[in-house]
Amino acid sequence: MTEPLVDAGSDDGRPLWLVSRDGLESWLGTQSGFTANWVRQSGFSAKPGELCIVPSENGAVGSAVLGASGAFDMFAVAAVRKKLPDGIWRIGHVMDTMDATATALGWAMAAYRFDRYKTGADKPDAGARLAWPENADRAAVNRTRAAVTRVRDLVNTPAGDLGPEELAAAARALADTYSAEYREVVGDELLDANYPMIHAVGKGSARPPRLVDLRWGEEDAPKVTLVGKGVCFDSGGLDIKPSSGMRLMKKDMGGAATVLGLADMIMAAALPVRLRILVPAVENSVSGNAFRPGDVLTSRKGMTVEIGNTDAEGRLVLADALVEADSESPDLLIDCATLTGAARVALGPEVMPFYTSDDDLAAAITEHGIRCQDPVWRMPLWAPYRDMIDSSVADIENSGSGPFAGSITAALFLAEFVEQAQSYVHFDLYAWNPKDRPGRPKGGEAQAMRALFGMLESRYGG
Repeated sequence: MTEPLVDAGSDDGRPLWLVSRDGLESWLGTQSGFTANWVRQSGFSAKPGELCIVPSENGAVGSAVLGASGAFDMFAVAAVRKKLPDGIWRIGHVMDTMDATATALGWAMAAYRFDRYKTGADKPDAGARLAWPENADRAAVNRTRAAVTRVRDLVNTPAGDLGPEELAAAARALADTYSAEYREVVGDELLDANYPMIHAVGKGSARPPRLVDLRWGEEDAPKVTLVGKGVCFDSGGLDIKPSSGMRLMKKDMGGAATVLGLADMIMAAALPVRLRILVPAVENSVSGNAFRPGDVLTSRKGMTVEIGNTDAEGRLVLADALVEADSESPDLLIDCATLTGAARVALGPEVMPFYTSDDDLAAAITEHGIRCQDPVWRMPLWAPYRDMIDSSVADIENSGSGPFAGSITAALFLAEFVEQAQSYVHFDLYAWNPKDRPGRPKGGEAQAMRALFGMLESRYGG
């Protein structure tokens, strides 16, 4: 693929100007008479997203001006990448480091393609190239772009080619890149190691379940542990989904992909933390060996769980992994999971809900979500809803007793398995763009990852 960002001199490439409505007349006053007349005569009003291609006086393409909103939008330039004539472009004005870095990242994210299954995929990427903006933090752009690509590629890969073994291989490759410690607990070994719910969910598949465990960093550094739901395909189990509900279930390992991407960013930036990643990797299948509605499972914690619905399997595998993560009393425990449809009903596909009882952590995540344009929203861990997951035969049930508050009751379920972590946050992700948006093509997506990294970088330094 042609690199979307290139090295170029300060005068190389055609200039691309970002101009707001309020700043249009002022900008026109800095341009040549020819350019100012052309832009005025074209009817350009600097409406956000509006593009005007300006010829040079000899008739060739000379420059372009893009309407921008008053608040900086990292995806504004990405939106016009494929509308600009081929060749190298450069931002015509100087930006500060934050805006220059965000512009470069938005442009790079817009160049993503998933073409593994496309014939003729070796063809060059269509679209203009951008000279690295002056003041851009190239290391930050490159590590973020690599992590976003990792997440998107994993989520976009069909389940036939990405089962528990392949997901574990991706984690092992990441560990090898950064010389991290790596181990797996596979198949019936899960019972011997006391991960009974991971085993119960995954035993119905011909592809053995496993728990991935990756460690990196100095042992005396602050402990940051990431847990990601790795359900590589979710049929719903014996409470089988309709075909429409299964269509996108290759993305049900989006939480695992997200924590692997976040781990990639943490290690690339060499944040001074003791990092641990736990990924329960399973396939929730229909078979004579599958777990059943009404079964009672004993978790790693010892708490018994009645199965109200086999399609609420993600919280089961996460629970066993969370108990292990919690046993080390980490300074910060984060889990990411494509857990409930209720979260999408509440906030749609673009805003990611999260749950925590730590007000300072919530404020930091929200702040960095706004700063890096990775939208998140705090939801309540509303304790009075805990009785919605009471069971008459076990300590707890894995699905709510009614149609309400599904994302909240799922978060309350998970919170039952975390006691010793100094701080804990749960993200209920979608991991998917249902339509093309600038810099965010349709398909797998790394949601909340940049917000979380911003919080971690601010908290622990880099």
